[in-house]
Amino acid sequence: MTPETRYARSGDVSIAYQVIGDGPIDLVLVPGWLSNIEVFWEEPNIVRFFKKLAGFSRLIIFDKRGTGLSDRGIEAATLEERMDDLRAVLDAVGSPRAALLGYSEGGTMCTLFAATYPDRTAALITVGSYARRLRAPDYPYFTDRDEALKAVEAAAAIWGGPVWIDLRMPSVAHDPVIRQWWSKFLRMSASASAAAALQRLNIEIDVRHVLPSIRVPTLVLHATKDRAIPVGAGQYMAACIPNAKFVEVDGIDHLPFYDKSDVFVQHIQAFLTGSSALAVPDSRVSTLMFTDIVGSTQMAVAKGNLRFGDLLQAHHKAVRSELAQYRGEEIDTAGDGFLASFDGPARAIKCALAIVTSLAGLDIACRIGLHTGECEIREGRLHGIALHIAARVAATASPRTVFVSQTVKDLVAGSDLTFADAGLHSLKGLPGEWHLYEIVNR
Repeated sequence: MTPETRYARSGDVSIAYQVIGDGPIDLVLVPGWLSNIEVFWEEPNIVRFFKKLAGFSRLIIFDKRGTGLSDRGIEAATLEERMDDLRAVLDAVGSPRAALLGYSEGGTMCTLFAATYPDRTAALITVGSYARRLRAPDYPYFTDRDEALKAVEAAAAIWGGPVWIDLRMPSVAHDPVIRQWWSKFLRMSASASAAAALQRLNIEIDVRHVLPSIRVPTLVLHATKDRAIPVGAGQYMAACIPNAKFVEVDGIDHLPFYDKSDVFVQHIQAFLTGSSALAVPDSRVSTLMFTDIVGSTQMAVAKGNLRFGDLLQAHHKAVRSELAQYRGEEIDTAGDGFLASFDGPARAIKCALAIVTSLAGLDIACRIGLHTGECEIREGRLHGIALHIAARVAATASPRTVFVSQTVKDLVAGSDLTFADAGLHSLKGLPGEWHLYEIVNR
């Protein structure tokens, strides 16, 4: 029988989810490109896969926003929004901490979630996943952007049939029953335009910067002859994640439901059940914001202590109001500047823009810098080189501007944010040159 489908609220969006089994481990299966959690149950091979996982866990599955039974008719979700959806599902099922199992693009989101929310991630498992979807000089596993976009448009033109079945599950690509099911699954998961929008967003994803910051136990699984995501992309992920275990499965499918499905389940079960209680790491990835009032000393001299003190009070109130709206955490306040932390780079950018606008109404010119990186947590405080980088990025910015590092820009792929290249900069006390960008849309 199909499990009961329920809904969690992620902001204004409804996220469909199901819970199967009652094992001692909470295991969240995070789907790739598309999903429909009810149509899944029409395919016996997938049902068997789910039931095997549920045999040793409480299995939680869901449709990300814009797909399946979750809210449709919305823009393709960014990684940050997908993390919000996962967190909402965990809250809805009462799971304080769960193991994450993500296949394909779902594994990419899971890596960012594990780095950002290590206190809610017991373990990370990826299947056929990747850190970046486009070729780069030091990353030869995929095609360039133009070729990738052509493939997306070609798939949209023939939507309705078994699109890409030969890439994702060649072991059953000629089975007429599975071809018919796959066609229905795709149609019920997304329209042609929505599926294409998701793919266009996915090819811009790049989480390579955060891989070294993951501190939870990690298992990277990849089929040797995966036609959709080359095995080298999985090897790259495992090499960059500290202490990650890499297992190459002698299979030909991209999806883990068919060829060697039992082998995948065996590795997953052994990895999760063979571990003792997993400690919460003492570090996390955060987006850090530094704000600074431009010309504060001259303003203090011109206005006098009392008037400048009043202005500072208004400044602090305005900044704190925006931090509260965008879920920013105030870390420190030193005179005329703030240090704040965010669990998502897009929220941090939008908050920074709102602060610049709000302070301009007080005739205060501020500059803001943002960087996403690993922070150590000691005695409830954040420490680490990422804080120094964010401070140096802020010092580089011009009055009434927001500058961000390359890492921040890469992590907001698919958002409505626009960047202007601010060039390469030497940041005081930091090695090498740093590529910075200015946020240009308000």
